Amino acid sequence: MSNTRPPKIDELLKVDPYLHDFQDEISRRYGVFLDYQRRIEECGGMEAFTSSYKQFGLNVQPDNSVKGLEWAPAAEKLALIGDFNNWDQDANVYTKEEHGKWSVTVPANADGSCAIPHNSVIKIAVSRHGQTYFKLSPWATYVTCPNPKETVIYHQNFWNPSEKYQMKEARPARPASLRIYEAHVGISSHEGKINTYRAFADEVLPRIKHQGYNTIQLMAVMEHVYYASFGYQVSNFFAVSSRCGTPEDLKYLVDKAHSMGIFMLLDVVHSHASKNVEDGLNQWDGSNGGYFHDNARGFHNLWDSRLFDYTQIETLRFLLSNVRWWVEEYGFDGFRFDGVTSMIYHSHGMNDSFCGGYPMYFGLNADTDSLVYLMLANDFLHKKYPFMVTIAEEVSGMPGICRPVEEGGQGFDYRLAMALPDMWIKILKHTSDEDWKIEDIVFNLENRRYAEKHVAYAESHDQALVGDKTIAFWLMDKEMYDFMSTDSPLTPIIDRGLALHKLIRLITIGLGGEAWLNFIGNEFGHPEWLDFPRVGNGESFHYARRQFNLVDADYLRYKFLNNWDREMMLLEERTGFLHKGYAYTSWKHDGDKVVVFERGGLVFVMNLHPNKSFADYSIGVNTAGKYRIALNSDDAQFGGHSRVDNGTVFHTSDDGYAGRRHRLQVYIPCRSAIVLEKVDE
Repeated sequence: MSNTRPPKIDELLKVDPYLHDFQDEISRRYGVFLDYQRRIEECGGMEAFTSSYKQFGLNVQPDNSVKGLEWAPAAEKLALIGDFNNWDQDANVYTKEEHGKWSVTVPANADGSCAIPHNSVIKIAVSRHGQTYFKLSPWATYVTCPNPKETVIYHQNFWNPSEKYQMKEARPARPASLRIYEAHVGISSHEGKINTYRAFADEVLPRIKHQGYNTIQLMAVMEHVYYASFGYQVSNFFAVSSRCGTPEDLKYLVDKAHSMGIFMLLDVVHSHASKNVEDGLNQWDGSNGGYFHDNARGFHNLWDSRLFDYTQIETLRFLLSNVRWWVEEYGFDGFRFDGVTSMIYHSHGMNDSFCGGYPMYFGLNADTDSLVYLMLANDFLHKKYPFMVTIAEEVSGMPGICRPVEEGGQGFDYRLAMALPDMWIKILKHTSDEDWKIEDIVFNLENRRYAEKHVAYAESHDQALVGDKTIAFWLMDKEMYDFMSTDSPLTPIIDRGLALHKLIRLITIGLGGEAWLNFIGNEFGHPEWLDFPRVGNGESFHYARRQFNLVDADYLRYKFLNNWDREMMLLEERTGFLHKGYAYTSWKHDGDKVVVFERGGLVFVMNLHPNKSFADYSIGVNTAGKYRIALNSDDAQFGGHSRVDNGTVFHTSDDGYAGRRHRLQVYIPCRSAIVLEKVDE
């Protein structure tokens, strides 16, 4: 294996000249990537390799026989058992093939019907060292818990319905600007229950569409036995989460989203796997190895989970087929890859400050195997599916994560701007409004890798969990219980909370990235916290829900935040400022707490001061002409005080200001923002 210079590395070096000193390491990684591509070609080529779900697991043939194929290198015997053969371990025994593979064929019944009834329970008896374990196929497509009150062990169900849901709708075009609504189906009802895929499709999708979002990032779809893991302890990678419905129900959801023009992203977890033995991938063949490292490297101590061995060709087959499965079988349009930072460092990012500069990114702590897997996945996905969008959950700032593989990057389209939610929570927890450092806020919002697109967001789903607080709850806390009715007094805390909630979201979408993400319910300032049923809360669903009934109640102030969020989304939809280049910030004044920036033909003017309003405040703009107000946070429909006349037309003067060619003068009340748009002459 030798270093191979990526064919377009010069493009990478143009956007980041600091990488000149690390060309050898970039070329080494690219050489490893090419080596794995050659190995995949030797296994039949990428097309067949990524379609392995058509051979592995259990697949019904045209004559209704069932063929099974598994990779279990440490096993000594495999047998397919279930209701169909009275759990007889000698009735359908697998034949050992080369390279650790095992195969079996179950003939059709005499009448030509499938011998394994649809939805019947099946397992694979795996024997090793004189012990036999009842396991679920790694390729299982549907698993269920038959009686949650008596057991938490999941069983594999043979999914072969006589009529499968046929996807009808064409995929929507890839959005130029991603306005992402991050959703969790299970918590999407206001009732204390687990919601279903079909209810989400019929009741929640219209809300998301009306709100102006064009993309949904769906969490917790890959089967996870532990509901409270938020979907991040995946036990069955090819199976839909059965607590929300069947595979056909999920297809209905995706199809309906496509009918509304909504682009669908799946939250995919290839960074680690659940440690469950009886119903997970762990010790599948009786050993600690197989798909995982069979040593300390195969365990994540903080997450208490297993770690994949990306050097194993069968692990690559499994994971690359997995991403293709979700695109082909369920119609997903892209992926958000979870835990990328944990993948790409041997330390998993634990206790790392990420202050070591470029040597940190290309030193011994960087995990070549994981980086190369991500290159393989992104290279395959983008070549196979031109519409594909991939997003990396990556916080360290690894250079090239969002640059094409042929440049020596990892090939993602976006990375999450993960520092932004942390910044806002830190400010709200520790800094009084008068002491906000405007220059620091703007710096942090704009501080991202050049020519690598970022998804901006003001708060993460983790902050909604019990033990932390959403921005709305940090701002308004217990007063949300008593003073969110329009019939109650507008207390100073509620007034401040409504105003800052709007401003934080506007400045973050305006300056923080090239796409936007909102977690379900945060668009209207969802109160309280998110807490899944567990022993510690008496298995209660009270906090495992999203109270859309609050925003539907016209007498509650949640509607103001919802209105604001919708108008922000519609403004972006109309102008496309997210994909029209970086913002130019001409003014950031710590004393006045005022920020002014231009982006996508719009002028954003924000006054974050708690009590100072400014009349005839001078701002600079680069384009002469007349401007009107496109968005005003102080409007009554947004819970504001109507201090600004939306009919005002602003005229530029020719004397430049703040480094721009022209000057405007505006009235900007305290804790408010206006967005100006040029009027055609």
